[in-house]
Amino acid sequence: MYTKYYGLTRKPFALTPDSSVVFMSETHQEGLAILKYGILSKKCFLVLTADVGSGKTTLLQALVSSLGRDVHLCLLNNPILQRDEFFSFIAAKLGLRWDGNKAMFLIEFGDLLKQCYAKNERVLLVFDEAHVLPVDLLEEIRLLSNLEEKGQDVLSIFLVGQPELNERMSDDRLLPLRQRIGIRFHLSRFSLSETRQYILFRLRQAGARHLNLFADDAIAAVHQVSQGTPRLINIICDHALLSGFAESKPVIDAELVRECVADLHFPGEENPLPLPKQAKPDRMRLGVWCGGGVVVLLMVLVMMEMLPATRGISPLGRMLPESLLQFLRFSR
Repeated sequence: MYTKYYGLTRKPFALTPDSSVVFMSETHQEGLAILKYGILSKKCFLVLTADVGSGKTTLLQALVSSLGRDVHLCLLNNPILQRDEFFSFIAAKLGLRWDGNKAMFLIEFGDLLKQCYAKNERVLLVFDEAHVLPVDLLEEIRLLSNLEEKGQDVLSIFLVGQPELNERMSDDRLLPLRQRIGIRFHLSRFSLSETRQYILFRLRQAGARHLNLFADDAIAAVHQVSQGTPRLINIICDHALLSGFAESKPVIDAELVRECVADLHFPGEENPLPLPKQAKPDRMRLGVWCGGGVVVLLMVLVMMEMLPATRGISPLGRMLPESLLQFLRFSR
């Protein structure tokens, strides 16, 4: 409706995740690097948390699109399943038989791990929305890691969910699982600068000839109300463009943004928009808390072990950025 008025080829702030239009903020780049490192590092268990609407599904899509054929993937994004349904889903995704017999499934799964070890391949299990997983299924997931024989280290298991996942994991029954988590990372929301970059990126991807459709005070207002949550930024900006079109405003200002937020306010909500609770600062943990620079260093160390000097780059090595690969080649 408003696309022609603003010189756009499509709606720039669609809510449906689109893997072809991915804005990678600093924290998203760090998160993606950590996910890739989680496959390479042989740490087995990784926990990634993010507030509602912060882009974890988009991040997982970016990870999946970067995987090679040497990674056998099972991505479960609706984990509200009964135990038999749970095993049936994993079996279907990994090409294993499932006839309702858990013992036979475990035998086949163990054989798959052995075959992958022999072929220098990996198995990746990703459980999105893991904060709703019941304790008994979380325990089943932990027990799957017991099928790896000593020295294989081909299985990686990612638990991805909202911050409530940390509360779920505090259950006393999950102490053995907590002790196996090698990496933890929290995907933070956008800063004001990243919010501005994100809005301009989405406009550019939508074919905007002029990128000043949102005034500086409008971008500041969007960030203040959304607190840097990408999904809410999309909702506000889409509504603002629609309202701007209706009022024949060529540039969106802060006043129009505030009007749109008032229209979107749900009765009874304390905040103008349905915002998640503020998460505690939580970056990455490998036994101790580390920064993003340590992640890169660890990735370098892992890849140096995986890149024999005479054999070139392994399939998993191609998952890393070219700049890092050049560094590895030089360091050899």
